[in-house]
Amino acid sequence: MSKKQIEECVRNSMEAYFKDLRGAEPDRMYDMLVRVVEKPLLEVVMTHAEHNQSRAAEWLGLNRNTLRKKLVEHKLLK
Repeated sequence: MSKKQIEECVRNSMEAYFKDLRGAEPDRMYDMLVRVVEKPLLEVVMTHAEHNQSRAAEWLGLNRNTLRKKLVEHKLLK
């Protein structure tokens, strides 16, 4: 999947989100979107990095401590 396809997936998901709201005002959308995207991102990257936090942090462009904090937040540490 290309970056463009990922962008389109996010765009379509956000359009569906607004449709599901049926005119209601959204609240804290940025935080919601980051949370729902971040967890599967971390799960997949950690799997492909064979749970090597240093490697995963490098791939993600994060400091290892930041990655570890996010893994704890999402209850993804083994």
